[in-house]
Amino acid sequence: MALYLLFEFASGYGLFEAHGIDEIGQSTEAVQGSIVDLNRFGKVVKLTAIQPFSSAADALNQCNAVSEGLMTDELRNFLELNLPKVKEGKKPKFSLGVAEPKLGSQIFEVLSIPCQSNDFVLELLRGVRLHLHTFIRDLKEVDLEKAQLGLGHSYSRAKVKFNVNRVDNMVIQAISLLDTLDKDINTFCMRVREWYSWHFPELVKIINDNYIYARVAKFVKDKSTLSDDALPELTEITGDEDKAKDIIEAAKASMGQDISPVDLINIELFAQRVIELSDYRKQLHSYLVSKMHDIAPNLATLIGEMVGARLISHAGSLTNLAKCPASTLQILGAEKALFRALKTRGNTPKYGLIFHSSFIGRASSRNKGRISRYLANKCSIASRIDCFSETNTNIFGEKLREQVEERLEFYDKGIAPRKNLDVMQEAIQKADEENGDLPEAEGEKKKKKKKKKKGDQVEIDLLNQTEEVEGDAELQKKSKKGKKRVRENIGFDTENGGTDEEQVASEGKKKKRRKSGADLDILPVKETALNGLQTVEGEGKKKKKKKEKVDHDTD
Repeated sequence: MALYLLFEFASGYGLFEAHGIDEIGQSTEAVQGSIVDLNRFGKVVKLTAIQPFSSAADALNQCNAVSEGLMTDELRNFLELNLPKVKEGKKPKFSLGVAEPKLGSQIFEVLSIPCQSNDFVLELLRGVRLHLHTFIRDLKEVDLEKAQLGLGHSYSRAKVKFNVNRVDNMVIQAISLLDTLDKDINTFCMRVREWYSWHFPELVKIINDNYIYARVAKFVKDKSTLSDDALPELTEITGDEDKAKDIIEAAKASMGQDISPVDLINIELFAQRVIELSDYRKQLHSYLVSKMHDIAPNLATLIGEMVGARLISHAGSLTNLAKCPASTLQILGAEKALFRALKTRGNTPKYGLIFHSSFIGRASSRNKGRISRYLANKCSIASRIDCFSETNTNIFGEKLREQVEERLEFYDKGIAPRKNLDVMQEAIQKADEENGDLPEAEGEKKKKKKKKKKGDQVEIDLLNQTEEVEGDAELQKKSKKGKKRVRENIGFDTENGGTDEEQVASEGKKKKRRKSGADLDILPVKETALNGLQTVEGEGKKKKKKKEKVDHDTD
């Protein structure tokens, strides 16, 4: 069986024919050795056809299609023109070797050409790639390298297309740096406290905040030089006049030891660094908040900027977080506890990073697990909206937050929350109004449609009225005919001096077979007939009584 090789390179498609090769018994090592030698490889593999790409954009489209395992129209025409034609109902006497198995399956489904992708075919394609510039005369190796480089850059650029304002990597780096800064600032502040307490130990009990302590230590320096003139500055730093007075009084009666000016300079410099780090931490926090509102506004509105950023950082990206189900998002950050529980067959954790949300803290102990499941569900929805929506809005996050609040009230007070469908419809309408997706033209169309509907309804009502009038006239005619027939029958029975109940029953059966419209009018006719029969029966009974009286008198 002949073997053809489909080779995709930066400038186009190439079709090669490999003849004189017996795949059975050929080891990969032997093929690798024969590939390096051009004389041996050139006798086995020969170029059959080539189709260059029309432009760089076309090359990029073809490259994307091949990577996704899709066969383009250009590739299909190229294969149909250059491969041997196969008659209908017969198996092809050749096979096509491809590098991508998905592409091979696509070719087989569309063109019914058997394709193979194994180590043997891959080694042959590697040889074609190695000696490609020798198979094509006008193609230089330098030009081929330039084409490969340009296509590689454009392919990578197309795959990594993103919105600069919505790069979640910045959030991941910012939250990681923020956590590191928190630990470092706490450590440095403790070092400042221990260092300066050698000189002024009473200050630790008066000032509890680390940032304010560093500022006071930098301002006071030597406690012996502190006087009442420094009260306004200390009040500005501490924010409390009583504390400023306490500091001045404590400095006068302090039990701390004296310290050299060189040591005070080092303490001052270190305190300055701690203050700068704290200020930078505040700037970084504000940057993270603004970045979260740009990247994941709904998630930030629902659960908070810090917790949302930690969820994104732990998942790896916003896309990975959007792919996570709600059950995974619920215990994200509690993996150790989860695997420990599975190993020891204990209770699995109810929450991970979402525990830092205010909702779980507000819930009662018996409802913490329930509200954590509900909150994880809403966070999953919010992350998917942020990841895959094109518009940047936090309306859905506000509505989801309202739902969580209502669920908390339901657990505490028993107030039934709104349905999710109604809340989402309100959010969609509000988002459409904000984006201006409902222009005036659509409103006018809706009005016209309403007018048309009203006109159609009027026409339908008129038709129904005419049909009812016609139906009433027909029913009246039928009722008159029925009454005449009953009267004739009644007259016939009275003439005979009796009633025939069987005839009346048969007439009732015949009338039942008629249409439903006529049946409605036959009912009163039957009633009149029965009334007539009753009168006839009464007259007959009276005649019989008279006859009996006459017979009795004669006797």
